[in-house]
Amino acid sequence: MPEPADVPETIATYLRLRGLEPSARGARRQRRVVDDDNAPFGAGRDPHGMGDVLKALTKDAGWDPQLAREDLVRQWDEVAGEETARHTRPVALTGGLLTVQCDSTAWAKQLQYMRGQIVTEILRRYPEAGVEDIRFVGPDVPSWKWGPRAVPGRGPRDTYG
Repeated sequence: MPEPADVPETIATYLRLRGLEPSARGARRQRRVVDDDNAPFGAGRDPHGMGDVLKALTKDAGWDPQLAREDLVRQWDEVAGEETARHTRPVALTGGLLTVQCDSTAWAKQLQYMRGQIVTEILRRYPEAGVEDIRFVGPDVPSWKWGPRAVPGRGPRDTYG
């Protein structure tokens, strides 16, 4: 007759061999989970629209910031308003600073007062563009410098009478 210390081990061996042990029973009845993207009728197999595919492509490729900047320039009249867009145009975006050139210094000064509204509208529409502030500049003035070197001084004399 087996000793009492060997009885639990004998019973456990018998249950394991017969497949009645709880751990063996659970392992036998578990279904294998197939996580295959190619499984028919599985999740993720529905066709996607062209817009969804392009959006995923631009996000994965990291093109979103550049495309947002291009959209900002292209749709400047919607962001700033039609009247403002007729007298202004964005010319540069460096380091989060958008530079907008105006037809006159009066327009540049007026838009400086509206800077907060325009920045808020840009951040609402194009958050990926990276615009943090706007600088409005007047029209370009002619330069009297010719060539790569310039001599410091008073500039042109007696030009304007």
